[in-house]
Amino acid sequence: MIKATHHFFLYPFFEWYGQFLMKLHFSNIRITGNFTRGDLPVLVISNHFSWWDGFFISTLNRTTFHKKFHVMMLEEQLLKHWYFRHTGGYSIKTNSKSCIESLRYTTELLKKPENMITFFPQGRFESVYTQPLNFRKGIEWVLKHLNNDIQVIFTANLVEYFSSAKPELYIYFKEYAYQNKDITALQQDYNHFYKESYLDKLTQEYQ
Repeated sequence: MIKATHHFFLYPFFEWYGQFLMKLHFSNIRITGNFTRGDLPVLVISNHFSWWDGFFISTLNRTTFHKKFHVMMLEEQLLKHWYFRHTGGYSIKTNSKSCIESLRYTTELLKKPENMITFFPQGRFESVYTQPLNFRKGIEWVLKHLNNDIQVIFTANLVEYFSSAKPELYIYFKEYAYQNKDITALQQDYNHFYKESYLDKLTQEYQ
């Protein structure tokens, strides 16, 4: 597997460049949620529908969590976009023995309070309109093998164009009590949160 690094130049440049791209390509960014800041590592569980997803979470991290950004990526994508490995990206190769190595590495990262991990449990791109979302079991493995407390955050990223050439971005997030939850309960709870976020976005559209 490919482990993450934070290059002294590329990592801050990535954060600046990501902010620049977001302002350039989105007409408005609305962030909704509450976060109790503490001295714990953060695991973000998010939907996965676009190339932008890592930038969405990086934006949320910069405005809310203020942690060292990490994101799990498919190995073929990380090899293609090599620069992400120097800005917190690390790899997973699905359907291989090295998959466990990547999940174990995730738990190691989550031992350090300064870290934030972005996890896309769908394991692939799916439409933002797909409901319910189905999770692969990797996220359950990570939560079951943790030996320290963390903060788990559900995130739902949604976009709409309306009358503008540039879309609006809606980022919803909430803290989640993950203890003693299996993959079925985790998936049900996330889908409930995702549906609530989607309905709230619809409400805002017609205000």
